[in-house]
Amino acid sequence: MNSNPKSLRSFVTQPYSPSVTANPSQSNYPKLTVVTPSFNQAHYLERTILSVLNQKYPNLEYFIIDGGSTDGSLDIIKKYEPYLAGWVSEKDRGQTDAINKGFRQATGDYVAFQNSDDVFAPNAFSRVAEAWRNAPDTDVFFGDMYITDEDDVILEEMRAPDFCLACQIYEGMQVFNQSLFMRRTRLEQIGYLDESLRFVIDYEIVARLGVQADVRFRHVDGFWGGFRIQPDAKSSTIAGSVGLQEHQLVKMKYQPMLTSSLGASFWQRYCRIRKLLVFVGKGQFMYVIHRLRLRQAR
Repeated sequence: MNSNPKSLRSFVTQPYSPSVTANPSQSNYPKLTVVTPSFNQAHYLERTILSVLNQKYPNLEYFIIDGGSTDGSLDIIKKYEPYLAGWVSEKDRGQTDAINKGFRQATGDYVAFQNSDDVFAPNAFSRVAEAWRNAPDTDVFFGDMYITDEDDVILEEMRAPDFCLACQIYEGMQVFNQSLFMRRTRLEQIGYLDESLRFVIDYEIVARLGVQADVRFRHVDGFWGGFRIQPDAKSSTIAGSVGLQEHQLVKMKYQPMLTSSLGASFWQRYCRIRKLLVFVGKGQFMYVIHRLRLRQAR
């Protein structure tokens, strides 16, 4: 890997100072709405907030939806209240309910959610804007993702190929929610996140968008977000039980909507070979070797 671990760590800990220079024309920047669901994550929350505000993006709408934290999170939220479009702290029905609360208030062209223990990477929002200027008819933009530890040290890189619906269904998540922006009007058409789910809400909404015949996905090279490994994260607590069960339910729901008659074994092999060829074609040889070594070590 050739990531600079200090750049991410310094970005999410650098104190925020509002820009004093004149903002560029907002017509050149799609309005981005970001929602952070939060509940008793004070240890990480400020870094999430700084990863949004330090983008210095000129057309941003940022909501924090807190579930009634009692650990000092409210003091952190109030510290940044002048720079928020809105926030609330009240009992809710969990993470998905909180995100949808924010989405219902959103007025942005594109919406994203970043959990209160994850972060955006430097220049993520400007990359979205550049991609939009190149392809304004795109409904879903997504980038690559870092995996970090509790101190924002980069442990791993996760790169994504272009979107493939069959691979999404058969192989699993092809798009990382930490690096995902969705056109708001599309969500209004197909519905917001599925509140019956606790773990695979990103897998489900990407699959639901993917089965819409006219939804356009675009992958953009570059790291837009960071997924944090930490003891209290859902990936550490319920991935093996609730996560696997929900994943299978979503897979069975959308699998019949695929147009291909080829089965799971074909698509699982195809998806692995496809990734290999994509990354080799981009000259990312060290990444390919690294991922192959990880697979062999399992």
